[in-house]
Amino acid sequence: MKQSTFLAWTTRMPLIQRWGLMHTFQPENVSEHSHQVAVIAHLLTVIKNKKFGGNLIAEKAATIAIYHEISETKLQDLSSKVKYHNPEFTKEYKKLEKIAEKECLQTIPEDIRDEFEELLVQDKVDPAYKDIVKAADILAALIKANNELRFNNVEFAHVKINLDNKVNSLKRDMPEVEYFINIFLESCTATVDKLTDLDG
Repeated sequence: MKQSTFLAWTTRMPLIQRWGLMHTFQPENVSEHSHQVAVIAHLLTVIKNKKFGGNLIAEKAATIAIYHEISETKLQDLSSKVKYHNPEFTKEYKKLEKIAEKECLQTIPEDIRDEFEELLVQDKVDPAYKDIVKAADILAALIKANNELRFNNVEFAHVKINLDNKVNSLKRDMPEVEYFINIFLESCTATVDKLTDLDG
């Protein structure tokens, strides 16, 4: 049987560093980021279903989130500020992302490939799940920015302003985002001692 390179590519995700153009107090790689986005997407979906009448599958949201940066196994991480600073550049880069996603899909054996298309290829992801994962992605970045600012890393000051604006926009249409912020966000910058006190 022909060997698939799919898992080999995904296991290299810890080698891909995020925030490459910025000084970071705590480095973050794409694998760590994807895990955090998956946890948040799962939480958001459960909140949506339990509190706001949603009917999505939380495990599916988490799985889509795990793979949401799959194109970066081929392209590496690119700052969103760079990616979106020019419409023409954005358009061309999006084309590259689509090619990379499809290349990743092609590495999966053909007889099971259909199970992965709606997870890996962003154009094929159900819009309801895509919205949840995008919100989770933004919230994960906000947690990162808050933690960097906790250690007085002013490089993230403008990042937080931008993310706060995005979160405020999300809250208008996604009440689960506001619930998440009220219940989970503040403790993400707490010390271990403080977390232990909160759990007591």
